[in-house]
Amino acid sequence: MAVNVSAVGSLEDRIRQFLASHGIKLNTNLGQHFLIDEDILHTIVETAAIEPGDRIIEIGPGIGVLTAELLKRAQHVTTIEIDDRFLPLMEEYISASGVPLHEQNATGDKRQLTLIHGNALKEALPEEPYKIVANIPYHITSPLLRHVFMESTQRPSSLTLLIQREVAEKICSSEHRGLLTILVGLFGTPQFVCKVPSRAFLPPPAVESAVLHIVSHPIPLADPETIEQVFRLTKIAFGQRRKMLRNTFSKLEGGPEALSATGIDPTRRPETLSVEEWIRVAGAF
Repeated sequence: MAVNVSAVGSLEDRIRQFLASHGIKLNTNLGQHFLIDEDILHTIVETAAIEPGDRIIEIGPGIGVLTAELLKRAQHVTTIEIDDRFLPLMEEYISASGVPLHEQNATGDKRQLTLIHGNALKEALPEEPYKIVANIPYHITSPLLRHVFMESTQRPSSLTLLIQREVAEKICSSEHRGLLTILVGLFGTPQFVCKVPSRAFLPPPAVESAVLHIVSHPIPLADPETIEQVFRLTKIAFGQRRKMLRNTFSKLEGGPEALSATGIDPTRRPETLSVEEWIRVAGAF
């Protein structure tokens, strides 16, 4: 029997009742922490700046809590879910949330919800323009960003992600950069939107979270060959991040000469270099 979740109290109550009615227990090993804070849910959707014609990709939708909100704005939402328990439940939850899936808009177009059972890190992303909006399992943050920016034919115009707060802060940092900071900076401009406390989830995760918004550059800041060189050098440098650049590059063939040619202070540490400076370093090799 379908549960009318829109008739129950809070979002948390609605989710708990829906899960209980289907005998579903969340698997935290898969990073399943459902967002139960409606204000944060609306912040994510507002930040994504969704237009009716946008194609939205959602990763790890669960039963469709965020999906229902996305479908209120966009005509076409594609979800990628690895847990097959949720696939037969998503349309039920979304419809019970008051979002009729087959309703036409003013132009006669119907809402389209495409459900994909698979691993988001292995799925091919669309070749037409799209946006990613998702509360992702935190352990896939790094590989997902690599997949999206490095392995996809068409990169998203933007990504609005709910991820671990510490990772979001690192990506946006201008003082203590890491590999993800450089990766994202090569392909887009990140914005730290807001912190999200553990109590905003069911069940609460052990870490705090944050909403991160990334607007993709029209084209990457460097050509593919230079980008590969940037990653080769940053992996070496960040593997010994407390060392000065002159010590790191002294072990590479032509390293001291290349570093000197950039004009960058050799006593600086890897985490202090901007994306543009890493591009200069890569170009000198």
